[in-house]
Amino acid sequence: MRILIMGAGALGSLYGYLLLTAGFDVTFVARGRQYMALKERGLKISGLVEDEIRVDVASKPVDSDLVFLTVKAYDTRNAIEDLRRIRFKSICSLQNGVGNEELLSLAFDSVVGGVTTYGANLRDFGYVVYAGKGITYVGDYKGESAGEFYDLMKTAKINVEKVGDIRRKIWEKASINAVINPLTALCRVENGKIVSIPEIWYVAERIAEECEKVMNFLGYRYQVAREARAVAIKTAKNRSSMLQDIEKGRRTEIEFINGAFVKKGLEFGFEAVYNKLMVKLIRGIEVGMA
Repeated sequence: MRILIMGAGALGSLYGYLLLTAGFDVTFVARGRQYMALKERGLKISGLVEDEIRVDVASKPVDSDLVFLTVKAYDTRNAIEDLRRIRFKSICSLQNGVGNEELLSLAFDSVVGGVTTYGANLRDFGYVVYAGKGITYVGDYKGESAGEFYDLMKTAKINVEKVGDIRRKIWEKASINAVINPLTALCRVENGKIVSIPEIWYVAERIAEECEKVMNFLGYRYQVAREARAVAIKTAKNRSSMLQDIEKGRRTEIEFINGAFVKKGLEFGFEAVYNKLMVKLIRGIEVGMA
């Protein structure tokens, strides 16, 4: 079985490594300096695992059986155009934010939604830190292929669970990210600081209230503030992906996280003002960096 990792950044490279070392035929799709590093030196892993391994890397997708999509949410449309040119059976998104699976479902017949709490950081090009073993949820979004991805990950000893309502998991993770990511990025602090600094936690609670209101309209009961607080404490020393993006002068996924709650709130007839403020402020930083 040939597996394609579409977007061999931190998480994609980690998943590719876990599948490759489990004996699967894996192709990593990367670009720029990441592509060159993987091609010339291979992949280095540190943290929970210490290893260096040669990998099959390509700059464009190739025909495969199953595809893991791990590009940034704002690159999903471009990835779809590249993937239209190859043959594959099914695709599983392991991306942040809301809306990726909808776009994929418009283009392909078999789409699996995925949510993961595995921790991976790109220390350098071709060098990934395996920061934490979490859990991955998969579920059918269009078609019935979630079981194949579940079996694949089980074989690779990835902690995985197959769920009936993957949309709920996607919104739950987005709500946690909506509380933690923009505040850590704006205040330039580790995750735990949003709880320990009362001034930041005050804003975090307001964001959480709006996210919870959206979740209620969607039919999901989820205590966003409580769950976000627990995650922030558990990952107190972590630097969120959005903070890392800002520090490296890169575009963030704010439109697909807080922006998703703003958009959905308007559909339900209310304005998520704190989420909207997060979008505006993060976008302001992005424009200022350009």
